[in-house]
This record gives sequence, structure tokens and C-alpha cells, in this order.
Amino acid sequence: MSKNQRLFDLMQVLRRHRHPVSGRNLAAEAGVSLRTIYRDIADLQALGAQIEGEPGFGYVLQPGFLLPPLMFSEQEIQALALGAQWVSRQTDDEFALAARNALAKIGAVLPSELQHKIDDNAFHVGRRPKQPEAVDLRIVRQAMRDQHKLSIVYRDPKGAKTTRTIWPIGVAFFDSRRILAGWCEMRKDFRSFRADRIERIKLKTERYPGRRRDLVKQWRAQVDADPRKTVD
Repeated sequence: MSKNQRLFDLMQVLRRHRHPVSGRNLAAEAGVSLRTIYRDIADLQALGAQIEGEPGFGYVLQPGFLLPPLMFSEQEIQALALGAQWVSRQTDDEFALAARNALAKIGAVLPSELQHKIDDNAFHVGRRPKQPEAVDLRIVRQAMRDQHKLSIVYRDPKGAKTTRTIWPIGVAFFDSRRILAGWCEMRKDFRSFRADRIERIKLKTERYPGRRRDLVKQWRAQVDADPRKTVD
């Protein structure tokens, strides 16, 4: 492996860690010696990377530094193409177009000998069956981006309907199901709502408090403790 590739891989490892990570863990992930890690970190710092830390404490990369892009490997191209195929066939039309555009941009910078990997048909993602749903993912994405509340009419497994005000924090995809997660003002707790049971949805002008990322952490901790508790 060339030094440039090694430095690039180390940057990728550091980007995956938001908190300080020890030199030994970096060496294990990068597959190099601890001495090499110390030397490579010094080289990256000399290039301008804001890597804070020291031996025995750990290292964390501050945002804002980019190495010149290196070429994708064949497996990375296949992974990107497969991911874009999944998005284009399992989400909504707006995201499908975004996935195709992203893939086209990647294909435009690939050398000719690798461009065919974008269209490699060795992997296949089935199309999601069309189902009548009241949930427009564009509205949900806008609500999450701007931290606006949503008003929904929700039908429980027994058919009873309730009108809820929720603070949307995430969307999950399970096979053919879509799940909307958020804080429910009626329950005064986090809840997960099946999209096929939402009969109406409306974007409200009122913002919900706090930061969405903090709410996501709280929701995930609750789900890990008892997955059944958050399902409505």
C-alpha cells in the first residue's frame, strides 16, 4: 500500500470516530504498527489536518480538512451502485432522482476501465411494491430538516384513530415497511409509527424544541432498552 493511500485510509478511520480514539485502536483498524500511526498522524498534521490528541490520550479529527480525492476501488464502486439502486427502488421519487444523479456524478470522474462497474448487474435490489400511503417523505424530510412538528391521523392495530402531534426525528425502512419515529405529544414519549397506518399528515409551522440529533440519541437508547415500548 502506498503512503498516500495509507494516509487517506487513516483519515477515513478518524472521520468515523467523533470522540478521541487511541493510537492502538487506530493501528488495529488501519492494519499498521503503532509507530506508523504516530508517524502518519504527524504527517497529516503537517499537511494541515487538525488532529488533536497525543499518545496515551487518543486522537480526534476536527472537521474542515480534506485530502485530495483518491480513486474508488472496484468493491467501493459496486457498494455505491448497490446503495443507489436500493434508494432508487425502495424510497420515493425525489430520493430516487438524487441517487441516480449522485451515481452519474461518480461515473463521470471514473476512468473508462472502471465505468462499467457502475452498471454491474451482479447485484440486484427488488422494487418496492406500490402501496397507497398518505405519507409524503418530502414533507417528513422537510419537517426533520427544519425541526417542525407534524400533525398525523393514526390508526392503531384495532382500527381506532387518533390525531397526534409528533416531533419527527427519523425514518426507518424494513423490507416493505416504512417507520416514522418521533416524540408523541399525546403519549409524552417516543413512538414509532407505521407509515401504512398514517391516514393524514400535515406539516405544522411550529418548531419543536431541542436538537433533533439529541432526540435521536434518546430514542435509540430507549429502543435498545425495550424495542416494544416505543411502537404504537
